[in-house]
Amino acid sequence: MTRCFALVPAAGSGSRMGSEQPKQYLSLLGQPLIRHTLAALCASTRIERVYVVLSVGDQEWDRHDWTEFGDRLVPLFCGGASRADSVLNGLRSIADDTAESDWILVHDAARPCLAPWHIDALVRELIHDEVGGILAVPVADTLKQADGSHHIAATVPREGLWQAQTPQMFRYVMLKRALESARHVTDEASAIEAMGLRPRLVRGDPTNLKVTYPLDLHLAEWILQHREGNE
Repeated sequence: MTRCFALVPAAGSGSRMGSEQPKQYLSLLGQPLIRHTLAALCASTRIERVYVVLSVGDQEWDRHDWTEFGDRLVPLFCGGASRADSVLNGLRSIADDTAESDWILVHDAARPCLAPWHIDALVRELIHDEVGGILAVPVADTLKQADGSHHIAATVPREGLWQAQTPQMFRYVMLKRALESARHVTDEASAIEAMGLRPRLVRGDPTNLKVTYPLDLHLAEWILQHREGNE
């Protein structure tokens, strides 16, 4: 049977958070932010194993206890200079453990509010898809294009526009080949698109937010505390 694996690139510095500590290790409800992310992935029965790609010089990982996840969680100290490099290095590292047809769910380390229904919806929609796809939400706000002096240059129609999220789910061999050909993309779907393919959009929801700025930590905390079953 075709299996699903998760791969979490976590080699970045998170400079926009204004902290010297890498973003993935900032405290969220008393735990490193990335623990919430990895816990959600490890808890999914749809995912065989979770690989987290860390920087070669990561000194924070071993300061925390990850034993509760057992052999479902595997750290890979092979992160690259960019997200695409980290994902590609991770794929190369797990080549002996995966088949070309297996699915890889790439998820942002800084999306700690991933819920079981997000994973279930993605896998259910894509497991038989020829290309794969991503979680995303339709753009709700009016979009403005700025000029060089931060004035409005144009209003951009929002019809048909979606905000990309993660996980992004593609076959191992397809994703590896795509990233080998497109090294400067900011997400996996862009690499797949560069091959002339059209990933599917699977509707998620705004609670699957990415922690980018300091305020986002408070929003993530509120979401996790008020989610049904965690009150």
